[in-house]
Order: sequence, then C-alpha cells, then structure tokens
Amino acid sequence: MKIMINGTPTETRAEMLDAVLEELGFGDAKVATAVNEDFVPASLRGQTALAPGDRVEIVTPRQGG
Repeated sequence: MKIMINGTPTETRAEMLDAVLEELGFGDAKVATAVNEDFVPASLRGQTALAPGDRVEIVTPRQGG
C-alpha cells in the first residue's frame, strides 16, 4: 500500500503503525508518531491500522539549544 511518511510517498506491506516503524528500522527507538495529523501514543501503535493514502509523521528527539 502507498502511504506518505514525513511527506514522502512510501510503499509498505505493513498494515499497522508499529509494523511500519519496524519496517523502516525504528524498532524500539524513541519517536513520536502521528497519523493524519492525530498524535498516536506508543501504547496504541499496535492497534493503529493504516489505509492507502494515510499521512504518517515520525519525529525523533533532538538535543541542543
């Protein structure tokens, strides 16, 4: 299925948000996620189904000032 990840069209076999993160190599990384501009907490990623055309945002924390 084709979805948008951080603004980039991406083809994925994954149907759930946690599986997409695993597929992209994020695994256990500490990231923030949103689907179609709605925040998805880590505890709900395994229950968050994706559909063609969904917009997924993945944000990694940064240090600095």
